[in-house]
Amino acid sequence: MQTWWGQLKRDLEAPIEARGFGTGWFAGFFGILLAFAGLSMVVALRWPNWFAMPELDVIRSSSAFRPLIHVVLIAAYALALLSLLLRPRKALGITALGLALGATILGGAAVQPQETRDWGIFFGVDFFVINMVATGLMMAPIERAFPRIAAQRLFRPEWREDLFYFLLSSMLVQLITFLALAPSTYVNTHWDWLNGVRATISAWPWLVQFALAMVLTDLAQYWIHRLFHRIPFLWGFHAVHHSAGTMDWLAGARMHFVEVVLLRGLTSLPLLTLGFLPSVMQAYVGVVYVYASLIHGNLRGDFNRLGRWIVVPRFHHWHHAIEPEAVDKNFAIHFPIIDRIFGTCHWPDSRWPEGYGVPEQVPSGYLAQMKYPFVRRAS
Repeated sequence: MQTWWGQLKRDLEAPIEARGFGTGWFAGFFGILLAFAGLSMVVALRWPNWFAMPELDVIRSSSAFRPLIHVVLIAAYALALLSLLLRPRKALGITALGLALGATILGGAAVQPQETRDWGIFFGVDFFVINMVATGLMMAPIERAFPRIAAQRLFRPEWREDLFYFLLSSMLVQLITFLALAPSTYVNTHWDWLNGVRATISAWPWLVQFALAMVLTDLAQYWIHRLFHRIPFLWGFHAVHHSAGTMDWLAGARMHFVEVVLLRGLTSLPLLTLGFLPSVMQAYVGVVYVYASLIHGNLRGDFNRLGRWIVVPRFHHWHHAIEPEAVDKNFAIHFPIIDRIFGTCHWPDSRWPEGYGVPEQVPSGYLAQMKYPFVRRAS
């Protein structure tokens, strides 16, 4: 007898022809999405010391936040019931209904904070929901409207692993941020000789600061990214990211924890140590979050001219290509001119890669991939 998880997985991965309007698939899928979002927000309100980001308190304390949760949960219930009525297989509707009931049992929109010991450690459940809304709910419809590979589905092979990467990086935002800020904290504390540079940059116009932040961060990212390809031990971590055989907005989330910390900590050094205004840094972080999803996306458009100056999806897809001609090419994330200057640009006119991935056998599954760099080194 098939398990509930097996039935849910089968329904989510159903072929396109089985997802039409009237089948209950869309009602079940969006019911799960809304119910999970509502449950996550209720959990963040009930145990704020453990599951909520302090920086997002201004959102949680807004007068509109609890009514929004109420509307979300009502919509989740309605969609769950609609899916149960329309769909012969009930896994989608039952899952949505169960999540919504869980949120209601915990207190729903009227939930009150519970006393918990505050160890100063939290898991960003609310950050995951906001992150998913800002990227997933924006990118998924765009990919369906302008796909390069029309037959590629949202629930394609390995979607569960990549979604788990997305979830974990959001949940562990405090730990990742703490570790990633260590290099810049040291520089800001001990390198007083940069004070003059900081004063100069902070006095420049906002747009000039933002443009300079984009260039300097991309230069730092280029060389660190290149080191991850050239040093065998570092490549073991980066191979996890390159092991994705399908390119879409979610594939960009597949990154080993060690690479996330090192890459963010070192590439952010110019941004965090040279005196840029806080608003410039916040704007840059927001742009990078969206841009990283965009360049990994399943989006059509050759952009032969624009792609010479700004990284477009086809440029970064070649970085992930399996073809030998693309190995160790296209390291830049924003400006391809950096690759042209240092001889690593690969930009064939109007041509896309035939496939993605790495020649070596990177295992499937989050835990196996977390262990892979260390096992690979020892073997």
